[in-house]
Amino acid sequence: MSLSTGIFAALTVASDESRPYRLALVGLVPVLWLSALAMAHGYERRYLGVGPEEYRAVFRSSVVLVGLVALVSYALHWDVPRDVLAVVAVLLGGLGLWGRAVLRRDLYRRRARGAETQATVVIGNARTVHSMIREINRAPEQGMRVVAACVSGLDGPRDAPSDVDGIPVFGYPEEAMSAVDLFDADVVAVSSDPDLDGAELRRLAWSLEEREVDLVVSPGLLGVAGPRLSIRPTAGMPLLHVERPVMSGGRRVVKVAFDRILTGGLALLALPLMLVVAFVIRMDSPGPVLFRQKRVGAEGRVFDMVKFRTMCVDAEARLTALRAETGLAPDAGNDVLFKMKSDPRVTRVGRFLRRFSIDELPQLINVARGEMSLVGPRPPLEREVEAYEPDAVRRLRVKPGLTGLWQVSGRSDLSWDESLRLDLWYVDNWCLVLDLQILMRTARAVLRGAGAY
Repeated sequence: MSLSTGIFAALTVASDESRPYRLALVGLVPVLWLSALAMAHGYERRYLGVGPEEYRAVFRSSVVLVGLVALVSYALHWDVPRDVLAVVAVLLGGLGLWGRAVLRRDLYRRRARGAETQATVVIGNARTVHSMIREINRAPEQGMRVVAACVSGLDGPRDAPSDVDGIPVFGYPEEAMSAVDLFDADVVAVSSDPDLDGAELRRLAWSLEEREVDLVVSPGLLGVAGPRLSIRPTAGMPLLHVERPVMSGGRRVVKVAFDRILTGGLALLALPLMLVVAFVIRMDSPGPVLFRQKRVGAEGRVFDMVKFRTMCVDAEARLTALRAETGLAPDAGNDVLFKMKSDPRVTRVGRFLRRFSIDELPQLINVARGEMSLVGPRPPLEREVEAYEPDAVRRLRVKPGLTGLWQVSGRSDLSWDESLRLDLWYVDNWCLVLDLQILMRTARAVLRGAGAY
Protein backbone atom coordinates (compact mmCIF):
# COMPACT_ATOMS: atom_id res chain seq x y z
CA MET A 1 0.00 0.00 0.00
CA SER A 2 1.48 3.39 -0.99
CA LEU A 3 1.58 6.31 1.40
CA SER A 4 -1.08 8.25 -0.49
CA THR A 5 -3.32 5.18 -0.65
CA GLY A 6 -2.88 4.66 3.08
CA ILE A 7 -3.88 8.22 3.89
CA PHE A 8 -6.87 8.01 1.56
CA ALA A 9 -7.99 4.70 3.08
CA ALA A 10 -7.74 6.07 6.59
CA LEU A 11 -10.19 8.85 5.80
CA THR A 12 -12.54 7.60 3.11
CA VAL A 13 -13.12 3.86 3.55
CA ALA A 14 -16.71 3.20 2.41
CA SER A 15 -19.31 2.13 4.92
CA ASP A 16 -16.88 2.60 7.80
CA GLU A 17 -18.79 3.84 10.82
CA SER A 18 -15.61 5.12 12.42
CA ARG A 19 -14.93 7.58 9.59
CA PRO A 20 -16.26 10.61 11.55
CA TYR A 21 -13.99 9.69 14.45
CA ARG A 22 -11.01 9.45 12.12
CA LEU A 23 -11.79 12.85 10.62
CA ALA A 24 -12.09 14.25 14.13
CA LEU A 25 -8.74 12.69 15.03
CA VAL A 26 -7.06 14.25 11.99
CA GLY A 27 -8.56 17.60 12.92
CA LEU A 28 -7.26 17.27 16.46
CA VAL A 29 -3.69 16.39 15.43
CA PRO A 30 -2.53 20.06 15.15
CA VAL A 31 -4.02 20.86 18.56
CA LEU A 32 -2.53 17.74 20.11
CA TRP A 33 0.84 18.52 18.50
CA LEU A 34 0.97 22.03 19.95
CA SER A 35 -0.13 20.72 23.33
CA ALA A 36 2.56 18.01 23.28
CA LEU A 37 5.21 20.61 22.43
CA ALA A 38 4.08 22.82 25.28
CA MET A 39 4.17 19.91 27.75
CA ALA A 40 7.69 19.04 26.53
CA HIS A 41 8.81 22.64 27.26
CA GLY A 42 9.18 23.37 23.55
CA TYR A 43 7.95 26.95 23.95
CA GLU A 44 9.82 27.98 27.08
CA ARG A 45 11.96 31.02 26.47
CA ARG A 46 14.93 29.58 28.35
CA TYR A 47 15.26 26.85 25.67
CA LEU A 48 14.56 28.89 22.53
CA GLY A 49 17.76 29.21 20.54
CA VAL A 50 19.85 27.68 23.34
CA GLY A 51 21.40 24.21 23.17
CA PRO A 52 19.80 21.00 21.91
CA GLU A 53 16.89 20.87 24.41
CA GLU A 54 14.59 22.64 21.95
CA TYR A 55 15.17 19.88 19.38
CA ARG A 56 14.75 17.19 22.01
CA ALA A 57 11.33 18.64 22.82
CA VAL A 58 10.28 18.33 19.17
CA PHE A 59 11.50 14.74 18.96
CA ARG A 60 9.82 13.73 22.22
CA SER A 61 6.56 15.39 21.18
CA SER A 62 6.42 13.57 17.84
CA VAL A 63 7.09 10.19 19.47
CA VAL A 64 4.53 10.77 22.22
CA LEU A 65 1.85 11.98 19.80
CA VAL A 66 2.28 9.08 17.38
CA GLY A 67 2.23 6.66 20.29
CA LEU A 68 -0.92 8.29 21.65
CA VAL A 69 -2.68 8.05 18.27
CA ALA A 70 -1.71 4.38 18.00
CA LEU A 71 -2.96 3.67 21.53
CA VAL A 72 -6.29 5.45 20.98
CA SER A 73 -6.86 3.74 17.64
CA TYR A 74 -6.20 0.36 19.26
CA ALA A 75 -8.46 1.04 22.24
CA LEU A 76 -11.36 2.26 20.07
CA HIS A 77 -10.77 -0.33 17.32
CA TRP A 78 -10.01 2.28 14.65
CA ASP A 79 -8.16 0.75 11.74
CA VAL A 80 -5.54 3.46 11.19
CA PRO A 81 -3.04 2.16 8.59
CA ARG A 82 0.60 1.97 9.65
CA ASP A 83 1.52 4.01 6.56
CA VAL A 84 -0.45 6.93 7.98
CA LEU A 85 1.38 6.72 11.30
CA ALA A 86 4.72 6.62 9.44
CA VAL A 87 3.80 9.74 7.46
CA VAL A 88 2.65 11.55 10.60
CA ALA A 89 5.87 10.65 12.42
CA VAL A 90 8.06 11.88 9.56
CA LEU A 91 6.09 15.09 9.06
CA LEU A 92 5.89 15.99 12.72
CA GLY A 93 9.46 15.05 13.57
CA GLY A 94 11.29 15.97 10.36
CA LEU A 95 9.43 19.16 9.47
CA GLY A 96 9.32 20.17 13.12
CA LEU A 97 13.10 19.92 13.47
CA TRP A 98 13.65 21.68 10.15
CA GLY A 99 11.27 24.48 11.07
CA ARG A 100 12.96 25.00 14.42
CA ALA A 101 16.37 25.15 12.72
CA VAL A 102 15.14 27.82 10.28
CA LEU A 103 13.58 29.87 13.08
CA ARG A 104 16.72 29.52 15.18
CA ARG A 105 18.94 30.89 12.39
CA ASP A 106 16.60 33.87 12.02
CA LEU A 107 16.61 34.39 15.78
CA TYR A 108 20.42 34.33 15.85
CA ARG A 109 20.56 36.99 13.12
CA ARG A 110 18.19 39.24 15.03
CA ARG A 111 20.04 38.75 18.31
CA ALA A 112 23.34 39.57 16.59
CA ARG A 113 21.77 42.92 15.66
CA GLY A 114 20.74 43.51 19.28
CA ALA A 115 17.08 42.55 18.92
CA GLU A 116 15.22 39.87 20.90
CA THR A 117 17.73 40.07 23.75
CA GLN A 118 17.23 40.21 27.50
CA ALA A 119 18.81 43.03 29.48
CA THR A 120 20.93 41.31 32.12
CA VAL A 121 22.41 42.49 35.41
CA VAL A 122 25.37 40.41 36.60
CA ILE A 123 26.03 40.00 40.32
CA GLY A 124 29.02 38.51 42.11
CA ASN A 125 32.65 38.80 43.06
CA ALA A 126 34.99 40.72 40.76
CA ARG A 127 36.91 37.56 39.83
CA THR A 128 33.87 35.51 38.84
CA VAL A 129 31.89 38.36 37.27
CA HIS A 130 34.70 38.98 34.80
CA SER A 131 34.55 35.42 33.40
CA MET A 132 30.73 35.42 33.33
CA ILE A 133 30.56 38.65 31.32
CA ARG A 134 33.20 37.33 28.94
CA GLU A 135 31.27 34.11 28.33
CA ILE A 136 27.96 35.93 27.81
CA ASN A 137 29.55 38.37 25.34
CA ARG A 138 31.17 35.45 23.54
CA ALA A 139 27.75 34.08 22.59
CA PRO A 140 25.36 36.96 21.73
CA GLU A 141 23.09 34.49 19.93
CA GLN A 142 22.08 33.10 23.33
CA GLY A 143 20.02 36.24 23.92
CA MET A 144 21.56 37.78 27.05
CA ARG A 145 22.82 41.38 26.91
CA VAL A 146 24.75 42.56 29.96
CA VAL A 147 23.78 46.13 30.89
CA ALA A 148 25.23 46.49 34.39
CA ALA A 149 27.18 44.70 37.10
CA CYS A 150 26.91 44.70 40.88
CA VAL A 151 30.32 43.62 42.09
CA SER A 152 32.09 42.99 45.36
CA GLY A 153 35.85 42.79 45.83
CA LEU A 154 36.82 45.72 43.58
CA ASP A 155 39.90 47.74 44.50
CA GLY A 156 39.54 51.44 45.11
CA PRO A 157 37.04 53.66 46.97
CA ARG A 158 33.37 52.67 47.02
CA ASP A 159 32.15 55.71 45.05
CA ALA A 160 34.86 55.58 42.35
CA PRO A 161 33.49 54.97 38.81
CA SER A 162 34.53 51.66 37.36
CA ASP A 163 33.63 49.01 34.84
CA VAL A 164 34.24 45.31 34.19
CA ASP A 165 35.02 44.39 30.58
CA GLY A 166 33.33 47.60 29.45
CA ILE A 167 30.19 46.97 31.54
CA PRO A 168 29.44 49.74 34.08
CA VAL A 169 29.61 48.72 37.72
CA PHE A 170 26.42 50.03 39.34
CA GLY A 171 27.37 49.16 42.87
CA TYR A 172 27.69 46.29 45.28
CA PRO A 173 25.58 43.09 45.16
CA GLU A 174 23.20 44.39 47.83
CA GLU A 175 22.23 47.19 45.42
CA ALA A 176 21.11 44.74 42.72
CA MET A 177 17.40 45.57 42.92
CA SER A 178 18.10 49.26 42.29
CA ALA A 179 20.09 48.27 39.20
CA VAL A 180 17.24 46.03 38.01
CA ASP A 181 14.77 48.92 38.27
CA LEU A 182 17.11 51.51 36.73
CA PHE A 183 18.13 49.39 33.72
CA ASP A 184 14.72 47.68 33.34
CA ALA A 185 16.46 44.30 33.45
CA ASP A 186 14.84 41.07 32.30
CA VAL A 187 17.41 38.72 33.87
CA VAL A 188 19.70 38.75 36.89
CA ALA A 189 22.72 36.47 36.53
CA VAL A 190 24.55 35.50 39.72
CA SER A 191 28.11 34.31 39.33
CA SER A 192 29.74 31.80 41.65
CA ASP A 193 30.45 33.83 44.78
CA PRO A 194 31.03 32.50 48.32
CA ASP A 195 29.72 35.81 49.75
CA LEU A 196 26.22 35.14 48.37
CA ASP A 197 24.75 32.46 50.61
CA GLY A 198 21.43 30.66 50.36
CA ALA A 199 19.45 33.12 52.47
CA GLU A 200 20.54 36.11 50.38
CA LEU A 201 19.79 34.31 47.14
CA ARG A 202 16.35 33.32 48.42
CA ARG A 203 15.51 36.92 49.31
CA LEU A 204 16.83 38.04 45.92
CA ALA A 205 14.60 35.47 44.18
CA TRP A 206 11.55 36.71 46.11
CA SER A 207 12.23 40.32 45.10
CA LEU A 208 12.73 39.38 41.44
CA GLU A 209 9.55 37.29 41.46
CA GLU A 210 7.53 40.41 42.26
CA ARG A 211 9.07 42.19 39.28
CA GLU A 212 8.72 39.16 36.94
CA VAL A 213 12.49 39.11 36.37
CA ASP A 214 14.29 35.80 35.72
CA LEU A 215 17.09 34.62 37.99
CA VAL A 216 19.94 32.45 36.71
CA VAL A 217 22.77 31.21 38.93
CA SER A 218 26.12 29.96 37.72
CA PRO A 219 27.21 26.79 39.53
CA GLY A 220 30.85 27.56 38.75
CA LEU A 221 31.09 24.50 36.48
CA LEU A 222 32.38 25.83 33.18
CA GLY A 223 31.78 23.50 30.27
CA VAL A 224 28.98 21.37 31.78
CA ALA A 225 25.72 21.54 29.83
CA GLY A 226 22.18 21.47 31.19
CA PRO A 227 21.32 17.78 30.53
CA ARG A 228 24.05 16.73 32.97
CA LEU A 229 22.79 19.00 35.73
CA SER A 230 19.85 18.28 38.02
CA ILE A 231 18.70 19.26 41.48
CA ARG A 232 18.86 16.61 44.21
CA PRO A 233 17.00 17.65 47.39
CA THR A 234 18.90 16.30 50.39
CA ALA A 235 18.06 17.07 54.03
CA GLY A 236 16.10 20.12 52.95
CA MET A 237 18.97 21.46 50.84
CA PRO A 238 18.82 21.67 47.02
CA LEU A 239 22.09 20.11 45.87
CA LEU A 240 23.29 20.36 42.29
CA HIS A 241 23.88 16.87 40.93
CA VAL A 242 26.36 16.62 38.04
CA GLU A 243 25.95 13.45 35.99
CA ARG A 244 29.09 11.74 34.75
CA PRO A 245 29.64 12.15 30.99
CA VAL A 246 28.61 8.88 29.33
CA MET A 247 30.25 7.62 26.14
CA SER A 248 29.89 3.90 26.71
CA GLY A 249 27.29 1.16 26.69
CA GLY A 250 24.12 1.87 24.75
CA ARG A 251 25.08 5.43 23.87
CA ARG A 252 28.33 4.23 22.29
CA VAL A 253 26.39 1.65 20.25
CA VAL A 254 24.02 4.36 19.05
CA LYS A 255 26.89 6.63 17.99
CA VAL A 256 28.70 3.80 16.18
CA ALA A 257 25.53 2.76 14.34
CA PHE A 258 24.82 6.40 13.44
CA ASP A 259 28.36 6.80 12.08
CA ARG A 260 28.32 3.62 10.01
CA ILE A 261 24.88 4.18 8.44
CA LEU A 262 25.45 7.83 7.59
CA THR A 263 29.00 7.19 6.38
CA GLY A 264 27.75 4.59 3.90
CA GLY A 265 25.27 7.05 2.42
CA LEU A 266 27.79 9.89 2.28
CA ALA A 267 30.40 7.68 0.62
CA LEU A 268 28.00 6.72 -2.17
CA LEU A 269 27.07 10.37 -2.77
CA ALA A 270 30.69 11.57 -2.67
CA LEU A 271 32.21 8.81 -4.83
CA PRO A 272 31.83 10.61 -8.21
CA LEU A 273 33.33 13.80 -6.76
CA MET A 274 36.21 11.89 -5.18
CA LEU A 275 37.08 10.26 -8.53
CA VAL A 276 37.17 13.67 -10.23
CA VAL A 277 39.32 15.14 -7.46
CA ALA A 278 41.78 12.22 -7.67
CA PHE A 279 42.20 12.82 -11.40
CA VAL A 280 42.74 16.59 -10.97
CA ILE A 281 45.35 16.05 -8.24
CA ARG A 282 47.37 13.72 -10.48
CA MET A 283 47.24 16.27 -13.31
CA ASP A 284 48.17 19.23 -11.09
CA SER A 285 51.36 18.02 -9.39
CA PRO A 286 53.55 14.91 -9.16
CA GLY A 287 53.00 12.56 -6.27
CA PRO A 288 50.33 10.26 -4.85
CA VAL A 289 46.64 11.20 -4.76
CA LEU A 290 46.17 10.30 -1.12
CA PHE A 291 48.17 11.56 1.84
CA ARG A 292 48.52 9.32 4.89
CA GLN A 293 49.58 10.66 8.24
CA LYS A 294 49.86 9.21 11.73
CA ARG A 295 47.20 10.64 14.03
CA VAL A 296 46.22 9.87 17.61
CA GLY A 297 42.74 8.51 18.22
CA ALA A 298 40.67 7.50 21.22
CA GLU A 299 42.62 6.29 24.26
CA GLY A 300 45.88 7.29 22.56
CA ARG A 301 45.69 4.70 19.75
CA VAL A 302 47.66 5.74 16.66
CA PHE A 303 46.14 5.26 13.20
CA ASP A 304 46.80 6.30 9.60
CA MET A 305 44.48 9.17 8.66
CA VAL A 306 43.73 9.44 4.95
CA LYS A 307 43.26 12.71 3.07
CA PHE A 308 43.57 13.98 -0.46
CA ARG A 309 47.08 15.34 -0.94
CA THR A 310 47.01 19.17 -0.94
CA MET A 311 50.76 19.85 -0.52
CA CYS A 312 53.91 19.16 -2.44
CA VAL A 313 55.56 15.80 -1.77
CA ASP A 314 58.41 17.29 0.33
CA ALA A 315 56.05 19.23 2.63
CA GLU A 316 57.16 17.44 5.80
CA ALA A 317 60.84 18.06 5.05
CA ARG A 318 60.16 21.81 4.72
CA LEU A 319 58.15 22.01 7.96
CA THR A 320 61.09 22.79 10.25
CA ALA A 321 62.07 25.86 8.25
CA LEU A 322 58.49 27.13 8.22
CA ARG A 323 58.06 26.64 11.95
CA ALA A 324 61.13 28.81 12.48
CA GLU A 325 59.35 31.60 10.57
CA THR A 326 56.16 31.52 12.63
CA GLY A 327 57.54 33.94 15.19
CA LEU A 328 57.68 36.57 12.44
CA ALA A 329 54.47 35.62 10.68
CA PRO A 330 51.41 37.21 12.31
CA ASP A 331 49.06 34.72 10.69
CA ALA A 332 50.98 31.60 11.68
CA GLY A 333 49.81 28.96 14.08
CA ASN A 334 50.75 28.46 17.71
CA ASP A 335 53.08 26.17 19.63
CA VAL A 336 50.63 23.25 19.53
CA LEU A 337 48.74 23.58 16.24
CA PHE A 338 50.74 24.65 13.20
CA LYS A 339 48.56 26.53 10.73
CA MET A 340 49.82 29.13 8.31
CA LYS A 341 47.93 31.25 5.82
CA SER A 342 49.43 31.28 2.33
CA ASP A 343 51.50 28.20 3.14
CA PRO A 344 53.94 27.84 0.20
CA ARG A 345 53.77 24.06 0.43
CA VAL A 346 50.10 23.96 -0.62
CA THR A 347 49.41 23.28 -4.30
CA ARG A 348 47.00 25.24 -6.51
CA VAL A 349 44.39 22.50 -6.41
CA GLY A 350 45.10 21.97 -2.74
CA ARG A 351 44.05 25.52 -1.87
CA PHE A 352 40.64 24.94 -3.42
CA LEU A 353 40.24 21.55 -1.78
CA ARG A 354 41.15 22.95 1.63
CA ARG A 355 38.87 25.96 1.30
CA PHE A 356 35.81 23.73 0.96
CA SER A 357 37.18 20.80 3.03
CA ILE A 358 36.99 18.45 0.05
CA ASP A 359 40.42 17.11 0.99
CA GLU A 360 38.87 15.49 4.08
CA LEU A 361 36.40 13.28 2.21
CA PRO A 362 38.72 10.21 2.24
CA GLN A 363 38.47 10.27 6.04
CA LEU A 364 35.15 8.50 5.52
CA ILE A 365 37.40 5.43 5.19
CA ASN A 366 38.70 6.05 8.71
CA VAL A 367 35.15 6.40 9.99
CA ALA A 368 34.12 3.15 8.30
CA ARG A 369 37.12 1.38 9.90
CA GLY A 370 36.10 2.65 13.33
CA GLU A 371 39.20 4.81 13.82
CA MET A 372 37.27 8.09 13.62
CA SER A 373 33.74 9.36 14.06
CA LEU A 374 31.75 11.72 11.86
CA VAL A 375 31.69 14.23 14.75
CA GLY A 376 34.33 14.62 17.42
CA PRO A 377 37.48 16.51 18.43
CA ARG A 378 40.10 17.34 15.82
CA PRO A 379 42.45 14.36 15.19
CA PRO A 380 45.84 15.45 16.61
CA LEU A 381 49.35 14.64 15.48
CA GLU A 382 51.65 12.65 17.73
CA ARG A 383 53.92 15.65 18.32
CA GLU A 384 50.87 17.71 19.31
CA VAL A 385 49.84 15.12 21.91
CA GLU A 386 53.37 15.14 23.34
CA ALA A 387 52.94 18.89 24.00
CA TYR A 388 49.53 18.47 25.66
CA GLU A 389 48.92 19.77 29.16
CA PRO A 390 46.92 17.46 31.50
CA ASP A 391 43.55 19.06 30.63
CA ALA A 392 44.10 18.59 26.89
CA VAL A 393 44.62 14.82 27.28
CA ARG A 394 40.87 14.54 27.98
CA ARG A 395 40.25 15.13 24.26
CA LEU A 396 41.47 11.57 23.71
CA ARG A 397 38.54 10.02 25.62
CA VAL A 398 36.48 9.89 22.41
CA LYS A 399 37.20 9.20 18.76
CA PRO A 400 38.37 12.19 16.71
CA GLY A 401 35.89 13.50 14.18
CA LEU A 402 35.76 14.34 10.51
CA THR A 403 33.99 17.48 11.72
CA GLY A 404 33.30 18.98 15.12
CA LEU A 405 32.68 22.16 17.06
CA TRP A 406 36.10 23.39 15.94
CA GLN A 407 34.98 22.99 12.29
CA VAL A 408 31.82 25.06 12.68
CA SER A 409 33.29 27.72 14.98
CA GLY A 410 36.17 29.14 12.99
CA ARG A 411 38.39 26.20 11.94
CA SER A 412 41.99 27.32 11.52
CA ASP A 413 41.21 30.87 12.73
CA LEU A 414 40.73 29.54 16.25
CA SER A 415 43.47 29.82 18.82
CA TRP A 416 44.67 26.69 20.62
CA ASP A 417 42.80 27.67 23.80
CA GLU A 418 39.56 28.16 21.88
CA SER A 419 39.94 24.86 20.05
CA LEU A 420 40.67 23.05 23.31
CA ARG A 421 37.68 24.64 25.04
CA LEU A 422 35.33 23.51 22.27
CA ASP A 423 36.72 19.98 22.18
CA LEU A 424 36.48 19.55 25.94
CA TRP A 425 32.92 20.86 25.93
CA TYR A 426 32.01 18.27 23.30
CA VAL A 427 33.63 15.44 25.25
CA ASP A 428 31.75 16.40 28.42
CA ASN A 429 28.33 17.01 26.81
CA TRP A 430 28.02 14.64 23.84
CA CYS A 431 24.55 13.61 22.67
CA LEU A 432 23.12 12.48 19.34
CA VAL A 433 21.15 15.71 18.89
CA LEU A 434 24.39 17.68 19.29
CA ASP A 435 26.00 15.58 16.54
CA LEU A 436 23.08 16.33 14.22
CA GLN A 437 23.37 20.05 14.96
CA ILE A 438 27.09 20.04 14.20
CA LEU A 439 26.59 18.16 10.93
CA MET A 440 23.99 20.69 9.77
CA ARG A 441 26.23 23.60 10.74
CA THR A 442 29.20 21.95 8.99
CA ALA A 443 27.49 22.23 5.61
CA ARG A 444 27.10 25.99 6.04
CA ALA A 445 30.67 26.43 7.34
CA VAL A 446 32.13 24.49 4.41
CA LEU A 447 30.17 26.48 1.83
CA ARG A 448 31.39 29.75 3.34
CA GLY A 449 34.98 28.48 3.37
CA ALA A 450 35.85 30.74 6.31
CA GLY A 451 38.88 29.82 8.43
CA ALA A 452 40.12 27.11 6.05
CA TYR A 453 43.71 27.29 4.80
